Amino acid sequence: MSALILPRPAVRNPEIVSTDQLFEYAQIIDVRSPAEFEDDHVPGAINCPVLSNEERIRVGTLYKQVSPFDAKKVGAALVAKNIARHLEEQFCQHDKSWRPLIYCWRGGSRSGAMTHILRQVGWQASQLHGGYKVYRGLVLNELAELPKAFRYRVICGATGSAKSRLLEQIAAQGGQVLDLEGLACHKGSVLGVLPNQPQPAQKMFESRVWNALRQFDVAKPVFIEAESKKIGKLRLPEALFDAMAASGEVIQIHAPVEARVDFLLRDYDYFLKDPASLQTQLDYLFRLHGHAVINRWKEWAEKGEWNTLVTELLVKHYDPSYTRSTPHNLSGFAQARTLDLSQLSTAELSLAATELLSD
Repeated sequence: MSALILPRPAVRNPEIVSTDQLFEYAQIIDVRSPAEFEDDHVPGAINCPVLSNEERIRVGTLYKQVSPFDAKKVGAALVAKNIARHLEEQFCQHDKSWRPLIYCWRGGSRSGAMTHILRQVGWQASQLHGGYKVYRGLVLNELAELPKAFRYRVICGATGSAKSRLLEQIAAQGGQVLDLEGLACHKGSVLGVLPNQPQPAQKMFESRVWNALRQFDVAKPVFIEAESKKIGKLRLPEALFDAMAASGEVIQIHAPVEARVDFLLRDYDYFLKDPASLQTQLDYLFRLHGHAVINRWKEWAEKGEWNTLVTELLVKHYDPSYTRSTPHNLSGFAQARTLDLSQLSTAELSLAATELLSD
């Protein structure tokens, strides 16, 4: 939208910078509305909106239904008021050396107003040329090519074999790890919903993946868990999925059912505390297993017969699915290195991580 207003030079300012300089600033400020910010934003940016969600709608409605001039008058007052509030509540703590980078949707009036005022104060504020729109184009372009630059070591294994926890140990010991499930806030199966942690928007997920990849060293391998094309509601970038699937370095965890059941009861302990939420998720498996089986599983959850329930979920649902899909999704599966783990304890996973990193 175009709401402002304050005088700006007719020629391009030297203070307007490109995406090449994104991370040269101590502070990145997104002045878009909170709803826009939640959908996606530059990694590390803070939200200091010059128009709230409601104010943005109000000004936009005026722009379309009355006139651009009326919209700009109302928008100018609102933007000035909100910038003043940010100055008093947040920015006043900074000394004169502070160098923030400001952006809005297209590098227009909203970020221009904030940049102008901060520079008038004496801070070396800059405005991102093209704003979020140009940033978003950068992410999409790089996600189409950047994943191809890395060598992936793909961790696979039946459900409950502690793949994500192994990745955590690898990362703790200095390995390069792309934790897709962590970035997606989801454990990757129908029961993978995390309590009180909604998944990010698709754009935000892609920003998170891009931000992780851009910081990796192409000379070192990237450890990643084998995933399908979707994690919950989110789609993996196509180039990343293809690169992962084509990897010739596959590591398959073998662990006994008993150890996997014990691990899952620890890792999904929130379901034990809230059986009703688990029962709701089990309903999504109705088409695969029918009423009789689902009702039996829900009854075991109600009674707290967790070992019995988890064992049957593995044997009847998860293990057959893994056996069917994984060999087809990973080209290097036939030559996979086997990692035999008997306990799936933190100590055992730490030793396994050390072994993998020493190769």
